[in-house]
Amino acid sequence: MKITGYRSLTTVHNWGRPIGDVNGIVKSGITDVPILLLTTDSGLTGVGLGAHGDIDRIFPAVEGEDPRAVTALYDRMLAHVFKSGHAGATFGTIGAVDMALWDLKAKMAEEPLWRTLGACDRFVPGYASGLCQGLNDDDLVTLYTQWADLGFTGAKLKGGRDLDRDIRRLMAVRDILERNTPRPAMMFDVNESWSRKQAIRHLAEIERHIDLTWIEEPVRRWDAEGHALISRAAKCAVATGENLTGLDQYLPLFETKAVDIVQAGMVWGITHFLRVANAAHAHNLPVSPVGYNCNPVAHAAASVPNLLTVEVQDFKPPFGLSLDQHLADGGIVLGDAPGLGIDVDEALILSERQSGQWSVPGGPHVRPTRAGLRLVPEA
Repeated sequence: MKITGYRSLTTVHNWGRPIGDVNGIVKSGITDVPILLLTTDSGLTGVGLGAHGDIDRIFPAVEGEDPRAVTALYDRMLAHVFKSGHAGATFGTIGAVDMALWDLKAKMAEEPLWRTLGACDRFVPGYASGLCQGLNDDDLVTLYTQWADLGFTGAKLKGGRDLDRDIRRLMAVRDILERNTPRPAMMFDVNESWSRKQAIRHLAEIERHIDLTWIEEPVRRWDAEGHALISRAAKCAVATGENLTGLDQYLPLFETKAVDIVQAGMVWGITHFLRVANAAHAHNLPVSPVGYNCNPVAHAAASVPNLLTVEVQDFKPPFGLSLDQHLADGGIVLGDAPGLGIDVDEALILSERQSGQWSVPGGPHVRPTRAGLRLVPEA
């Protein structure tokens, strides 16, 4: 089998609620979902999800190759952009291609990817994460009640600007999940919006009211010294890594003992996650991938020995996609469909073109000018 070409299209995910974090909110709750379809001379098509704006530059590294050589092709893609660097949009493109390659490899074996990767259990433990900064308190309770109905025993909330509001909402969600466990796992994500001392001071106040499991991205992603200071000062764990693009960027965190929960972004692909998980395992640390549409990295998560939990962000797939997995008992139950189990209805997506609002000027991927520089809470 040889890789012959690709097709690119974009669908949307309608969350049915405003979504976002301390950096910004998508009020419409409709976001773009880029899809990469990798074609072969056998008729099989590999599916990769995530932005892939550099595909014209990356594709020559895999064109004409056998998709079963996934890890070798991953390194070839990195080598292909050696001079200009692989971070940012380029790393995202490599991740989308890598995802499609793994999808093809498992489809060729006529088995789900979790089996191809050596997992023996189709269940992946998860935690609920509603991207909930834009919800009022009543809507927050309604949302996390749905997660509790699915058996979830852990949840992550967004915040970082108003400490009193954050504590109130953490306690409310904890109370909801207590129907499933006497001590729910509560996580808090401030998306790099605090300074070092703000993080230490705010965590001390939060931990007076609630047993926090982890604080996520308290300071800038590259601030290994800052993460280490926070980890030593807080009782909770420090989680970070979702925005790092390559193992080299994790080394300062490992060397300074700055990370307690090692994270990896799902949009960076399967191979990246597997390598990060191995590096974390070598440092006796658990790994937890952050969420994305259709939970593609859950297949890889099922196969690693140091998986802690997987972030789950919503209850349904994007428009035009069907998915062979479901949520139950506080996690993801992976199916038996070959590959990632993602079926793309191209005709439906193309016939009803829609536009999301993820990369808007004030959206959740745009850092506010005063982030980390606020003396007092802001609405």
